[in-house]
Amino acid sequence: MSEDQAAQKDELLALASIYDEEEFHGAESAQGGEIQLCLELPPNFKLIVKGDKHTEYDVSFLPPLVLNFELPADYPSSSSPVYTLSSKWLSRDQMTSLCKRLDELWGENQGCVVLYTWIQFLKEEAFAFLDVKSPLEVVKAGKALVDSKGSKAAVKRAGTIIGEEDKLESLLELDPRAVLVVDPRTHILPQLLDFDEAQRQKVFDGKAFCCSICFMEKLGSSCLCFKECQHVYCKACMTEYFGIQIRDGNVQCLNCPEPKCTSLAMPSQVKLLVGEELFTRYDRLLLQSSLDLMADVVYCPRQSCCQAVMVEQDTTMGICPACQYAFCTLCKRGYHGLSHCKVTADELQGLRDEYISASAEGKKFMEQRFGKRVIQRAVEESFSRDWLYENCKGCPRCGTNIQKVDGCNKMTCTSCKQYFCWLCLGQLTLVNPYSHFNNPSSPCYNQLFQGVDIDEDDALSDEED
Repeated sequence: MSEDQAAQKDELLALASIYDEEEFHGAESAQGGEIQLCLELPPNFKLIVKGDKHTEYDVSFLPPLVLNFELPADYPSSSSPVYTLSSKWLSRDQMTSLCKRLDELWGENQGCVVLYTWIQFLKEEAFAFLDVKSPLEVVKAGKALVDSKGSKAAVKRAGTIIGEEDKLESLLELDPRAVLVVDPRTHILPQLLDFDEAQRQKVFDGKAFCCSICFMEKLGSSCLCFKECQHVYCKACMTEYFGIQIRDGNVQCLNCPEPKCTSLAMPSQVKLLVGEELFTRYDRLLLQSSLDLMADVVYCPRQSCCQAVMVEQDTTMGICPACQYAFCTLCKRGYHGLSHCKVTADELQGLRDEYISASAEGKKFMEQRFGKRVIQRAVEESFSRDWLYENCKGCPRCGTNIQKVDGCNKMTCTSCKQYFCWLCLGQLTLVNPYSHFNNPSSPCYNQLFQGVDIDEDDALSDEED
């Protein structure tokens, strides 16, 4: 084995021992491999979209730089490693600058193994070398990275991510070893945020947390973290908590159990913890509660349908998109055009109280909806019902309202001529109606004149009759 081969073997073994399998992959068929390098971001690092300076995104991780290399037979004595450098978030001009710096490092260390030096530079010094600062500007798909009139120095200055390359070709000679692995026509921001979220979850899963409910210490992989407040609880406790709330229909109350904390669980978190049946119920109730808060959404009144219906402004007609039923959005009956809404006897009873307690604007709306005559009738009938309830009783045989003005408690219905007791509303016999008041076992015994102010002569004459 030559000295170069021995040096290559030792270098690859050293890299495999230093970095885990996710960072370093050795090639099986050749002397080479792939190294994924996650750059160290400074604290409170932020992303912004070019043209939208008001929205900032906090990130702790960015997708790694990928260094693919192959070691020539005469490396490290004569030749440099053959490599490509790819990235999802750096522009090709930035990666071209990095490639040139890697070549310079090889020139400074020619004759010695250089991969570890390259890796340390990319991991620890790339940000400073490219002058990448927070907030880092993300360019939307289809936008130019820099103005076509910009200088070469402006092109090299870092701090802008992925744009069209056509204008850059004329400003800076791009290194073919610098590879862009994202379509310039796509918006990179969602991909960056997704990667950051996945990496944060990976770090969270490896830490230990104490659940504030069961007070047991568990790994993050067995815990749930509320995104807004960052409070952490074990999944077992939260599964039971979510299940109770969903079964009770409190889908708007899946908030952090911490007292006075208003942070809500995300639907994706709920789905991970509860079963399919409970999540289906949660999803349906959450949608329904959201629709209920929308002023322009009503439900089809047909019991077999109940589909949500969007209603246009300043109209009382709704047309169900499922069953095509046209209905009035006020009374929920078939659409009746400009005619007033019909009112049932039961609805008429509550109409007066609603009208009396309504504001001037509310009264006007009710008059337009039902008509003034209907409102007036509702008020009059309501007062009549109140008077009848306070002053009359219904005949136990035919139900006719009977008012007692004076006399004893033996009453005669004016409609069906039935005798009945005013006190207990029991029907009395036609032959001897007073036996009800003379029978010791009767609940109204000796109460013929109960509650009646009369003299003895009137009482005797009544009994003789």
